[in-house]
Amino acid sequence: MAVWEGIREVSSEAELRELLGPPSARAIAKERFRLHELDRQWLAASPFCLIATSDASGNCDVSPKGDPPGFTRVLDDTTIAIPDRNGNRRADGFRNIFANPHVGLIYLVPGRRETLRINGRARIVRDAPFFGEMSVKGHRPELALLVEIEQIFFHCQKSFLRARLWEPGSWAPDALPSHAAIVKSVTPTQETLAELERYYGPEYAEKLYG
Repeated sequence: MAVWEGIREVSSEAELRELLGPPSARAIAKERFRLHELDRQWLAASPFCLIATSDASGNCDVSPKGDPPGFTRVLDDTTIAIPDRNGNRRADGFRNIFANPHVGLIYLVPGRRETLRINGRARIVRDAPFFGEMSVKGHRPELALLVEIEQIFFHCQKSFLRARLWEPGSWAPDALPSHAAIVKSVTPTQETLAELERYYGPEYAEKLYG
């Protein structure tokens, strides 16, 4: 195909390292294996994370998780718990974990340009003494992801600076159709666009924990 013409693939780690050069000493030294007090503070301030998983064949999934700041519970210096909330019930990430427990997490704090990255091994738990402490608006989670930390570090600001992610002047949400219009365009559904607009309207936020 013409689209592949002229593409030069990097085929080995040695070739990759030749192109990139060696990592800095600071980039290597930042990797840790236990939670620092500043990691705990970051988790307490973060309302949002991304959870990456893959199945036994390497098929990947990334799932966003959001809740009030501090929704991730620190159990000890090497273990955290993430509550599960009502969603679409596909459970793609959970199903992957049965086949491959390795997970990668990225935690964001709005307005901050760095991120906290955690890699580890996960288990799905259906009950634990701390479940009650992860309740929101009276709704106790039915499941939680228990992550045993194997690697943790802060990631630098460059990607956020390039993206201007927290700069309102760079935002253009109206450049895209509404979410209802996107759903109607890409998903087989019997609902009309007007019905979907109502479904994803102001009342949608009232059903987050119901």
